Amino acid sequence: MQTASTAWATVTGGLMRFPPTLRPTLILGASGRIGGILRHQWASAGADLRWQRRARPEGAEAGAQGWHVFDPLADPDALAEAARGAAAILCLAGPVPGGAAGRELSARQLVQHRDLALAALEAAAHVRDAGAGAPRVLLASSAAVYGTASGPLQEDTPLAPVAPYGLAKAEMEQAARARAAELGLGVTLLRIGNIAGIDAILGGWQPGFCLDQFADGQTPRRSYIGPRTLADVLATLIRCPDLPQVLNIAQPGLVAMGDLLQAAGLEFARRPAPAQAIAEVQLDVTRLIGLLAAQPACAADLPACLPVATAADLVAEARVLDLLPDSRSR
Repeated sequence: MQTASTAWATVTGGLMRFPPTLRPTLILGASGRIGGILRHQWASAGADLRWQRRARPEGAEAGAQGWHVFDPLADPDALAEAARGAAAILCLAGPVPGGAAGRELSARQLVQHRDLALAALEAAAHVRDAGAGAPRVLLASSAAVYGTASGPLQEDTPLAPVAPYGLAKAEMEQAARARAAELGLGVTLLRIGNIAGIDAILGGWQPGFCLDQFADGQTPRRSYIGPRTLADVLATLIRCPDLPQVLNIAQPGLVAMGDLLQAAGLEFARRPAPAQAIAEVQLDVTRLIGLLAAQPACAADLPACLPVATAADLVAEARVLDLLPDSRSR
């Protein structure tokens, strides 16, 4: 069976998983789940990568391992200093459902998505250089902003968020666009689909796990991206000289949640889907595919197009990074 890595090798003639160079980049919220993936995948990038977190890693000295320890909301001076000379600011910071903040997020926690985005933009404006310009700001948003909208969901699809997390991300997007325009900054909103291994299905599995089943026998289907593929895509975007303001981030195709659990060997039950359950969330990634194909580096170490997502490939990527639960120990 073809894995995600061999699928990319077929397209490129051999993919280099770790990019040879990355532009100087400040990564906010680097101690989170996506940040952990990037630290692993970009470890050999040989670049000026500035990993931000609010608390010093246990047992580490200040400044060790490239960490910049400060609160972006409480210490704007430290944020600006960390951003100085950077070509890009990638903001991954903000509480997520099921993360350290727990499954239920308060209104005070949710508004941090907007506040952190605005703080990143202010820092970029503060360190703007007459010659090099300002860092481009890339903000992690979510497919949750589309809510109940029917797909395939393009970047200009009207947003219809329903869950508090999706509403908070939509508010963040609106505020960031407005402030970026006022400051004359480049900003890109990354609407990221489900990430295999840190999602609510593979990452959230536990004994007794149950999935909705619809009248056609299908479990919910979603746009997914493998964790290693995500790291490669983000590395490419950081190196892009021009980016659109909004970009869906996922691999082509839909993947059934039940297929993912079966591919991972994780048992689950089924229950009739309630009326409000969303059967499909499919991101249109035409814009992303075109952007990747246009990059000069694609001929050497990046795909001319994204591989279609399959349950087997997604599980393989998550397993390589040790993101899957061990059913034997539960």
